[in-house]
Amino acid sequence: MTIEEPEPNPTSDHILDWLEDSVSFLPSFLDDPYGSGDISSYQWWDQGQELDQDFTSYTANSIHCNSAAVAGAVTPCDSASVDHLQLSDSSKKRKSPDDPAPRVAPNHQRKIQGRRASETEDGDAVEEAVAAKKSVGSKKATGKATGNNCNNNGNSKEGRWAEQLLNPCATAITAGNLSRVQHLLYVLHELASSTGDANHRLADHGLRALSHHLSSSVSLGPITFSSTEPRFFQRSLLKFYEVSPWFAFPNNIANTSILQILNGVPSRSRNLHILDIGVSHGVQWPTLLEALTRRSGGPPPLVRLTVIAATSDNDQNTETPFSIAPPGDNFSARLLSFAKSMNINLQINRLDNHPLQSLSPQLIDTSPDETLIVCAQFRLHHLNHNTPDERTEFLKVLRKLEPEAVILSENNMDCSCTNCGDFATGFSRRIEYLWKFLDSTSAAFKGRESEERRVMEGEAARALTNPGEMNEGKEKWCERMRGVGFAGEVFGEDAIDGARALLRKYDSNWEMRVEEKDGCVGLWWKGLPVSFCSLWRLENTKPNNS
Repeated sequence: MTIEEPEPNPTSDHILDWLEDSVSFLPSFLDDPYGSGDISSYQWWDQGQELDQDFTSYTANSIHCNSAAVAGAVTPCDSASVDHLQLSDSSKKRKSPDDPAPRVAPNHQRKIQGRRASETEDGDAVEEAVAAKKSVGSKKATGKATGNNCNNNGNSKEGRWAEQLLNPCATAITAGNLSRVQHLLYVLHELASSTGDANHRLADHGLRALSHHLSSSVSLGPITFSSTEPRFFQRSLLKFYEVSPWFAFPNNIANTSILQILNGVPSRSRNLHILDIGVSHGVQWPTLLEALTRRSGGPPPLVRLTVIAATSDNDQNTETPFSIAPPGDNFSARLLSFAKSMNINLQINRLDNHPLQSLSPQLIDTSPDETLIVCAQFRLHHLNHNTPDERTEFLKVLRKLEPEAVILSENNMDCSCTNCGDFATGFSRRIEYLWKFLDSTSAAFKGRESEERRVMEGEAARALTNPGEMNEGKEKWCERMRGVGFAGEVFGEDAIDGARALLRKYDSNWEMRVEEKDGCVGLWWKGLPVSFCSLWRLENTKPNNS
């Protein structure tokens, strides 16, 4: 479907005009980038309901530990075996700042104390978690905790108590150890909170994911992209790009690389065709369009943007995080208006009902008089990497298109296992990913609560319950690209310098690393890999120089 361009807006001559058109209250956001604003008008927001109330009634119905849900269990647990998970009236309401310590039911107090003293597997984590909860006190309740209140020890997991409770719980589920599962779920429930530092938030999202794994009847709760109002969705994206490089960094590298590739094509009059397989929802492209107007000789005669839109299904847990926009969101019309105001001939073609698995060269409609560049960002990992090998097959489709270049950006989960098939191993990998997101987001928003922060964190947390969200790391992706006929290329100096300059805008814990071996550029948070960007050409071809 080709999007018709709207009537031009004569006042839209800057990128901010495009942003203002999509978010009418953007100036106030720029004045106060951390203010939450008035969100009472959004239908999905119920000010009288706390998001963490989904877990205030842990009964046998909400944690249905049957033999299918808990791998290896010989017999299903009955209601009596989980009665102790029911909370007293005093704990059904989130603790106040005056009562920061978790109130443990009498029949559990001795058990927890015994584990602190004798168990090495998770006893230290419980003790540290209780201490952490006491230490945050009113900060946790008011959401005023500082952005860097989490561990700053790089790869060390010291201080990351949520992981030290969540991962053993997943292991116990895999092993069918029901009593241990019940104990850890209870402790997590006492400590989890949708506000506070990254540990409390990770415990909250992880508890939801574990409960969903045990029982499909448990409501997941967090606000996500698809459940928001379109205007608020755009506002949340823009604010996140402003305060975090999570997506802004790879977008910057991709845009600069597209310009350099286009400048290297012999005939400067050739059209530009970008195949967009990403999660930017249009936010990436205004900067590129403006940069095209500054090229020597001006922009190409025609700029084509083919968007492979993510398909939504009935189960949000099978959708790629950050990929599904809310119903009614339409960035194409705004982008076309912006392009026309800058005298750029832009054409947008959206492929809305074509999953990546069914993509074929015929659907892309390439032309010999254009420069085709594929920009794939944070979507390809969702393709099944077991059997059949959908990831490799999709890369073969890209190879058949014979693009001038492919820019591939993906999460770098540094996964060395062959398939991470068992629940505990895969869950641990996804917890590691979400920790980096929550910890960096806490710094990005300086520990302040806002609904924009909630929706971004809720969207990221969907990775915990998504069985297709397992990534393989940079090395495996590079191996796949080379295997289908692509050759890696080093990013140009403009892309490297621009990315380094961009990163200086954000928290000092962010780091850029350039790999000498393969030329990939990595984004790291506190010494942990977050994502990588890579540039690929067809094998046995060299970049053209004008």
